Amino acid sequence: MTEDVADVEPVTRREHDASWSANLEKPRHADDRDLVIEQARDAIAATAGGYHVNLVTHGDHGHPEEYLWDELEATFDGIDVEYVDQCGCGGHVTRVHVASSE
Repeated sequence: MTEDVADVEPVTRREHDASWSANLEKPRHADDRDLVIEQARDAIAATAGGYHVNLVTHGDHGHPEEYLWDELEATFDGIDVEYVDQCGCGGHVTRVHVASSE
């Protein structure tokens, strides 16, 4: 369960009208899977239609398909989730395409 996260910097502060990456592999993310899921949702919500966000998740949680993808697909309509690669540091990159509203 997510602890008090008042001291955790948000992954986004505005809408992104271009493709971008959200860093969800900081030490605090390694300790809190719920925080990873919450901030991944925030990142997708801040991504404009027609673009994608790369969610870079901490390797301590394992492959994101096992804990993250179902959560995102249950929250959002019109997204396409794909695995990109595992980083050299052990983290994982998931690309989430947000459908254009046109």
